[in-house]
Amino acid sequence: MAVHDQLQLGILATIVGLVVGVVLFVPFVALSYRRRGGLSLSRLILWAGALVYFWAIWAYTLLPLPDPDTMRCAGVNLDPFELVTDIRNGLASPGPWISDPGILQLLLNVLLFVPLGFFIRVLGGRGIIVAGLVGVTLTLFIETTQLTGVWGVYPCAYRVFDVDDMITNTTGALVGSIVALLVPARMRGIARAADADEPRPVTRGRRALAIFCDVVGFTAVSVTVSIGVVLWLEYVVQAHDLVAETDVAGIAGTITALVLWSVIGLVTGASPGDLAVMLRYRGGSLSPLLTRPLRMLGGIVSFTVLDTLPDPWSLAGVIFLLVAVITFFATRAGRGLPGLLTGQTLVDARGDAVNPAAGMSDHPA
Repeated sequence: MAVHDQLQLGILATIVGLVVGVVLFVPFVALSYRRRGGLSLSRLILWAGALVYFWAIWAYTLLPLPDPDTMRCAGVNLDPFELVTDIRNGLASPGPWISDPGILQLLLNVLLFVPLGFFIRVLGGRGIIVAGLVGVTLTLFIETTQLTGVWGVYPCAYRVFDVDDMITNTTGALVGSIVALLVPARMRGIARAADADEPRPVTRGRRALAIFCDVVGFTAVSVTVSIGVVLWLEYVVQAHDLVAETDVAGIAGTITALVLWSVIGLVTGASPGDLAVMLRYRGGSLSPLLTRPLRMLGGIVSFTVLDTLPDPWSLAGVIFLLVAVITFFATRAGRGLPGLLTGQTLVDARGDAVNPAAGMSDHPA
């Protein structure tokens, strides 16, 4: 495979991994707050790396797919001792052994699966035995996919089924699991932290994370629905002109997200972002029948509605955003417009577990 092709596959894996990461970001934040008490930047980076790595494995082992008209059927290597022969020949060849194509290929196969064993221990909390089993199983699935021509899509194997790959890849997973022992034990695994239920400080950074979750989640829902509507119109209804001449898909996506955020806000008294980071608005003298709609009006729902107005009224969206930013920095813990409109303050939702009466109302117990 040419260096240019390898670079393209790396870029593809990175883009796909990051897109999937965006879609899963809000559930990831919510799970982190409930299992570990908060969001760790180091684990966020590790999980993002794991997503990119997952897609990189498939990209580098299965892509690029060949042209059916020009492809040639590949062979099969079931001799595990060919690996030993390649190493012996590489060491006996003139020049640095590291530059020998056979040895270099073996090393790259090992290195490709080192992150797998590392992530299995650090993120999954599983040891070397599980890493080895996952490594050999994943390699067998990949090799079988190649051998069967992507399970019958092609008439024969388009890459060599090589038992040596199973040995080197599994070795890489085992090495990665051992390397992961360098990570402190408290940072490994998915076990629930002992202090996960303890209330944490309500900071402006935490409130900013809640807002970011709302923006990411709102956008993900809107885009996903829009894509679904486009696919339905194009391939089910075959209303090609409707897709080309109108923005019906975009409108449907925006309305869906607006309705979802409004319903969640009115029912729970918090936005999905606040729910994810376990923040709640409490206190104030207004009835919950008023505070919940007012909180909703101080967030992304109002901004989206104002931003979609035709000119010159769309300027209202810019003004709303400016006011929201100013009040975020001017108020305690970034309670912002929702807090100003309702007269409420931000608290950690885990405090409601200590004081159940407060969790049943927008007012303090």
